[in-house]
Amino acid sequence: MLQIKTFTFNPYQENTYVIYDEQKNCVIIDPGMYGPADERTLTDFIEQNSLNPKILLNTHCHIDHVLGNRFIFDTYGLYPQFHEGELPVLIEVQNYAPQMGFRYDISPIGETFLTEENVIKIGDHELKIIFAPGHSPAHLCFYSEPQKFLIGGDVLFKNSIGRTDLPGGNHDLLLKNIKEKIYILPDEVTIYPGHGSTTTIGFEKATNPFIRG
Repeated sequence: MLQIKTFTFNPYQENTYVIYDEQKNCVIIDPGMYGPADERTLTDFIEQNSLNPKILLNTHCHIDHVLGNRFIFDTYGLYPQFHEGELPVLIEVQNYAPQMGFRYDISPIGETFLTEENVIKIGDHELKIIFAPGHSPAHLCFYSEPQKFLIGGDVLFKNSIGRTDLPGGNHDLLLKNIKEKIYILPDEVTIYPGHGSTTTIGFEKATNPFIRG
């Protein structure tokens, strides 16, 4: 059974996730660490639980979700994996960060990219990929069908949705993808969002003021 550990990092209060299996294989998703204290928090958890980082994933490449990409690469040798459509967003972070007063160590870029046809393997477990742009140009979500959880990034929050006023955002497309790709999941699926607390598909379909099921 996969275990999920949530960390909340950086001034944007971004959720970073570590998912690990029975053999201590782990995946790091959206490393938002900013500064030595955040970095130690993550590495201490990995060391204390004897985890073996295998994969680094970005749901999308806005600044708050990639601040720790370089640190993860330098520490564990992992290139970030994301959809190729997010590449311009990632490249722009190095220009955007100084404007926002952030120190940003430039993220490495791997030679391969993810698509909806790929599957993320964690030992004997799998995460399916859901392509759900709208908040960003090529946003991905990661879904465990057996355990009924979704790492949702900034697509859907508890009683809210991802903002669409940033470059590459598209409000209508975001709502369409929530309705056609996220709300079709079982009501009991737990959503682990990029910010804020967890929620469920059923709760959002019944109460979300932006889009009801």
